[in-house]
Amino acid sequence: MSARVGESDPTRVADALAYLQRLVDHEISSVGISAGQVDGLNLDAPAAVLDVLGRPDRALRIVHITGTNGKGSVARMVEALVTASGLRAGTYLSPEGTVNERIRIDGAPLDDESLADAIISVRNAAEASGQTLTAFEAVTLTALVAFADAPVDVAVIEVGLLGRYDATNIVDGDVAVITSIDGDHTDFAERWLERVAEEKAGIIKAGSTVVLGHVADELMPIIEAEPSDKIVRIDRDFEVLDDRIAVGGRQLELVTSRRSQITVHVPLHGAHQSANAAVAIEATESVLHVNLSDDTVAAAFESLVIPGRIEVARVEPLVVLDGGHNPDAARSLGETLSESFMVAGRRVAVIGMLAGRSPKRYLEALNAEFPLDLVVACAVGGDRGSDGTWIAEAADELSMAVVAAPSIDAGLRRALREGDESDLIVVAGSFRVLEPARATLRSVAAAQHD
Repeated sequence: MSARVGESDPTRVADALAYLQRLVDHEISSVGISAGQVDGLNLDAPAAVLDVLGRPDRALRIVHITGTNGKGSVARMVEALVTASGLRAGTYLSPEGTVNERIRIDGAPLDDESLADAIISVRNAAEASGQTLTAFEAVTLTALVAFADAPVDVAVIEVGLLGRYDATNIVDGDVAVITSIDGDHTDFAERWLERVAEEKAGIIKAGSTVVLGHVADELMPIIEAEPSDKIVRIDRDFEVLDDRIAVGGRQLELVTSRRSQITVHVPLHGAHQSANAAVAIEATESVLHVNLSDDTVAAAFESLVIPGRIEVARVEPLVVLDGGHNPDAARSLGETLSESFMVAGRRVAVIGMLAGRSPKRYLEALNAEFPLDLVVACAVGGDRGSDGTWIAEAADELSMAVVAAPSIDAGLRRALREGDESDLIVVAGSFRVLEPARATLRSVAAAQHD
């Protein structure tokens, strides 16, 4: 279902999108922004514009989600659970994909006309208040306006960067979710983990329920220092009682803090998705103040798809796409590949990463769980893009076999051409590699059918 039915005015839509394109995009060009180093980031401008808009967020129940890994998966799971409960969900996803794709209503991208309406409302409010917004701030406000216009019952909002100074933190979440805390958007200097935790804990507001995934005990004082109503934590207040590999995913049995006993099949690969499912169910029960039934959860997860998370894009050879870009994501990816797939041939990783990442830490974590026969180090274009030299150098330092490629397309084609049907090829390192890889696979498949 789209947010609005009707013909769109292409000129009006183009004018609205052009406004966004003229704005500075600090989030995409975020090299140098890390936990404890957030100079130039504040919420004054978007908060002022939100006030002029009449605080549309206050009409919504809000689940606000941050975490080093898992926040996108949890956001889509909560969206599905709210929808299966018979309510309307608006979902705002982290800055990947088109603006329409990032703002979803009832599980579908926002239609052009509704998007234009919301952008124009934001532009007018910014001009009226004399505020200059960044692109991400404007898109965040656009999502909130679109959700109120629809209207939706629950807004599921994924943090873009860290948390405390992220543009999404202009809202007060009824439920604040922290899926995990690990090494990303950090310089890995002394106290880096605590600094990451401090930034992510910034989304916790007075009166909110905090739902925690796997967070280290030593970080709990940081979480507890924030003004929340209640904290529920995985393995303490809710837990996965049984987690088994099943055909096409996982079979789970879990219990929530409200004592719901749920058994469900999750059609996703990886033990980390079991924890994500538990967090999502807990967050949904918390925001709706209900006990979810097996039938509701099964209906929500029946057709659940998380693009770019252990995404099987082809068989023979098996090609898996994953957008994770930090060491913890690489570790989970390696564990999942080792656990879920039998590989008779070569294990090849086609890797592309944005500037500011740590390819050595990433490759070391992936290779420890899923030993690789070859790394194809690829250049990635666009903002924050880089050539593959530093990836190749990191592989060399780790004594891994490596070749260079000028693009994801060239690297994936080489892996396909030089391998055979028994190989497993994983394309990973950034969400920026996903669409080029999909385009290559479509091109190769079309050529094979000619």
